[in-house]
Amino acid sequence: MADVSTPLKMRIWKFASAQGGIEKHLKLHTSQPLPKPKPNQHLVQVLAVGLNPVDYKPAEAPLIGRLVVMKPITPGFDFSGRIVTPADGSSLEPGHLIFGQASTNPLAGGALAEYIAAPTETVCSIPPGLSPLIAGGAPVAAITAYGSLMPHIRAGSRVFLNGGSGGVGTYGIQIAKAAGAHVTVSCSARNADLCRSLGADDVLDYTTRPLLDQLKDAATKAGRPFDHVVDNVFNDPALYYQAHTYTTPSAKFIEVASGPNWAFIRFAIGAQIWPGFLGGGRRKLIIFISENKRETLELLASWIVEGKIKPVTDQVFPMEDAVGAFKRLKTGRAVGKVIIDVAGKGQ
Repeated sequence: MADVSTPLKMRIWKFASAQGGIEKHLKLHTSQPLPKPKPNQHLVQVLAVGLNPVDYKPAEAPLIGRLVVMKPITPGFDFSGRIVTPADGSSLEPGHLIFGQASTNPLAGGALAEYIAAPTETVCSIPPGLSPLIAGGAPVAAITAYGSLMPHIRAGSRVFLNGGSGGVGTYGIQIAKAAGAHVTVSCSARNADLCRSLGADDVLDYTTRPLLDQLKDAATKAGRPFDHVVDNVFNDPALYYQAHTYTTPSAKFIEVASGPNWAFIRFAIGAQIWPGFLGGGRRKLIIFISENKRETLELLASWIVEGKIKPVTDQVFPMEDAVGAFKRLKTGRAVGKVIIDVAGKGQ
């Protein structure tokens, strides 16, 4: 049971349709009862929510969004918060600051509310020195960057990140550099300095000429192809189908920007069944699915506190302007993370 200082009602964002974009249907409900946590859930006051493409892509997908995603639902996976009532048997206490993912359901996060029931297995403590606002934007992007890179690279690896200035890309640059890799990224000219400041060795401006041509030239100039590719954008299937022209034979192509839309589904099926000798891909394709592990989140949080990773925030929106936050995210031009300050506490 919540303590006496906890309100009986809360504000929560919900949408009942995603036709034309969830931002057109998001409604702020101002008198919603607080959730009733299960024994393995903490009752948490939400401080901040970080937005990710997964917060809208499944809901807006023609098939999954209509038939699988139950509505009305509340978006948002990443969050930071303060424990009101700990889960049964938890060593955490009321007032403890935590962050992580608000749900184990891959289709509905539920974080964009003033209070949530958070599963114990998807959260960890916020270490001293890490602000809740920044922590709220870290989980999905940081874990995705880590998982798409660290199992596949080592010191000296040549890595290409397609999309270096977004939420996953800004973490990816720094994680790859921490592993001792040489990092090449793509971004527009306006974000080139940011990517270099995070550690990128080479920056390819995709607005100047075809990115595939630039990758071939980069491999030739270096005298060595790339060892690993992470695609955070999915804007050109040829980057995969022609990966053999700029990567080593053992290179893996990790597709992070996947989405349950027909364009990506056709690509994924074709990439798996179209033989290389008939023009199909000749490199191993991995469609990445993020797995929230507490130990990984704890490691990345320690790296942030130690200064090994510098989180990049694009813009912070108040709770009342969740619609504006989603509009910003969906422009594709956000540099780093889009965060919603739910509690209005700032840094």
